[in-house]
Amino acid sequence: MRDYDEVTAFLGEWGPFQRLIFFLLSASIIPNGFNGISIVFLAAVPEHHCRVPASANLSGEWRNHSLPLQDGREMVRQCRRYRLAALTNFSAQGLLPGRDVNLSQVELEPCLDGWEYNQDTYLTTIITEWDLVCEDDWKAPLTTSLFFVGVLIGSFISGQLSDKFGRKNVLFVTMGMQTGFSFLQVFSTSYEMFSVLFVLVGMGQISNYVAAFVLGTEILGKSIRIIFSTLGVCIFYAIGYMLLPLVAYFIREWRMLLLALTLPGLLCIPLWWVIPESPRWLLSQGRLKEAEVIIQKAAKINGIVGPSIIFDPMELQDLNSRKEQSHSILDLFRTQNIRILTVMSIILWMTISVGYFGLSLDTPNLHGDNYVNCFLSGVIEVPAYVIAWLLLQHLPRRYSMSASLFLGGSVLLFIQLVPPDLYPLSNGLVMIGKFGITCAFAIVYVYTAELYATVVRNMGVGASSMASRLGSILSPYFVYLGAYDRFLPYILMGSLTVLTAILTLFFPESFGIPLPDTIDQMLTVKGIKYRQTPSSSSSDSRILKEGEERHAVLKTTAF
Repeated sequence: MRDYDEVTAFLGEWGPFQRLIFFLLSASIIPNGFNGISIVFLAAVPEHHCRVPASANLSGEWRNHSLPLQDGREMVRQCRRYRLAALTNFSAQGLLPGRDVNLSQVELEPCLDGWEYNQDTYLTTIITEWDLVCEDDWKAPLTTSLFFVGVLIGSFISGQLSDKFGRKNVLFVTMGMQTGFSFLQVFSTSYEMFSVLFVLVGMGQISNYVAAFVLGTEILGKSIRIIFSTLGVCIFYAIGYMLLPLVAYFIREWRMLLLALTLPGLLCIPLWWVIPESPRWLLSQGRLKEAEVIIQKAAKINGIVGPSIIFDPMELQDLNSRKEQSHSILDLFRTQNIRILTVMSIILWMTISVGYFGLSLDTPNLHGDNYVNCFLSGVIEVPAYVIAWLLLQHLPRRYSMSASLFLGGSVLLFIQLVPPDLYPLSNGLVMIGKFGITCAFAIVYVYTAELYATVVRNMGVGASSMASRLGSILSPYFVYLGAYDRFLPYILMGSLTVLTAILTLFFPESFGIPLPDTIDQMLTVKGIKYRQTPSSSSSDSRILKEGEERHAVLKTTAF
């Protein structure tokens, strides 16, 4: 039985067909970049204070003093006002605030008439629309967490759907799902409706990412496959991230902003007639003629005359007759060593996810312009992905991972030491922290895939990815803690990241080592480090080469 890549080698690696697929599938990731982080502007919290109704019978002096100041600050309190009935009584008696009445002795009450919001930066957000402040301020991070709950659910089902119905079908259905439910969000009449739709948007977002990723890795050749998975999709995701603040800068009303972010999804419709189904998936379904048509069309685009018969039916029958031993999630906990490796991987992925999304969602809380800060947070990801790719090519995995995490975590811990008047320095440290954690995020997919045996690799990466989703669900609440202490989110994320950087040093090293193909090979670890079993150098070389060619294919979930 010949290998698929061997059969289709006549197409070449980087012809017009491959370039077309590379850029179209990468471009389809752009909406994922701004949809995933759009909540930064949709749920932005402007300055606000209690509304004093115009109908209140107050003199101008008492109206100006109707709101108490925050302790030690020249800013009014956001969630309390002086009891309006008392102020009305003082005003009717002709008493003056501060002279005749000690304001510190006046009783306070909640914002019974709602809030007034500063519109200098945002005209409207979902916060101002449904008053998600004060007693209801917990709803804002919950909305973001619900989006990531949708991502978690989509991660579970996207793989099974694409295996059953095809990569292309799932890609376009879930792109339509993401675009359609985002469009419905524009017409949300309540916080509950918006949040439920956001869960569905999250499901569609991760599902179309996974489908596009798998489709690209199955169509493209070996050498281009690695670049596509480590640079192509990641950098185009970052491009979408950078476009978000540019669009939000010109559209300050949340419904119009969401509509503007939704419409680009319609541009993907013509791609249905350009992007083909995965020939590999068609072969796995026994649809040999359809696979041949796609390969022949690719050959024509590349200006190559292909063989009259590409796939031998007898070889296909031999392929389909192969039976693989089944394995379950329990195999990840079969022995003490594998169990420790799995637990460490879960901790690693969860910490990286908390750091990445925590810093991404925290940009409105940085000093300076919110739009510039968000743009810089997206820009910094491009060099992070490039550096990660270079590290994967030339340096050991665990040292690269540990150094990236230590860089990201340590600078976050230093932020609390920066004087308040040097806010550009603190912003720069946040961006360096984002750089380190993003770099680690790009490395961890490949590293984790290399540590597990082939027969359980998808389950190992899948379990770790699930931990990542749990981390993203928790990340909005790390940002929420900043309302109580501005430096607390950085202290927590920095501490967790540095501790995880130390933990990473105890991982086994996989750089330049043949990938384990069976559970038995994984069992030959000593402590938590692999002990290589004797094998012929030719066999090791072949396994290593095959592993390097396919390790990037195993990254099957989005940031």
